[in-house]
Amino acid sequence: MQCGCDEAGRGPVIGPMVIAIVCGDPDSIKRIGVKDSKVLSESTRESMYDLIKEAATSVDFVVVSESQIDESTFKNELNLLEAKEMSKMIRSDNEYVIDCPDVNEERFAKLMTQLSGNERITAKHKADVDYPLVSAASIIAKVTREREIMKIKEEIGEFGSGYPSDERTISYLKKYFRENKKLPPHVRRSWKTVNAITSTLDDY
Repeated sequence: MQCGCDEAGRGPVIGPMVIAIVCGDPDSIKRIGVKDSKVLSESTRESMYDLIKEAATSVDFVVVSESQIDESTFKNELNLLEAKEMSKMIRSDNEYVIDCPDVNEERFAKLMTQLSGNERITAKHKADVDYPLVSAASIIAKVTREREIMKIKEEIGEFGSGYPSDERTISYLKKYFRENKKLPPHVRRSWKTVNAITSTLDDY
């Protein structure tokens, strides 16, 4: 069976990363109109989420916590963490295309084979654009992460998208840190953005 794999939330300073795998018939998935999740609106992703689950043979995902991400980032092993979490969902009898997080496609595919024992793994850059099953996985991952973010906002308040490029996120972190002398929960402490904020506490 053919499968696609992708992640959402690798870059944000707040919240988890989600990795998803979608298996099934690529043509059936393509007919839904799937695209890279980043070019779709939130409402479109939500509607496609249900359609993908109906059309796919299987849908799996894992939520990778901020603490797991921090531990790996401090060791410069974020790609290895992603590979390990992916490999937990990979089955020996399926064929996989992965949206490659590494600059070297062959190296990442080889790592995935070593971890999973499956030799039918291909890692490609922009696979979420070129392969419908990977596009579907990107949508599942993105919607799942967005739902996790909504839970976090209910806990700690509105902070924008959670990405370092979002001024709302940075303003939220600065304000929270200034008022509480600590970072809020669900923040990736290994991110340079956080160090830039916490190292200038005297400025606030």
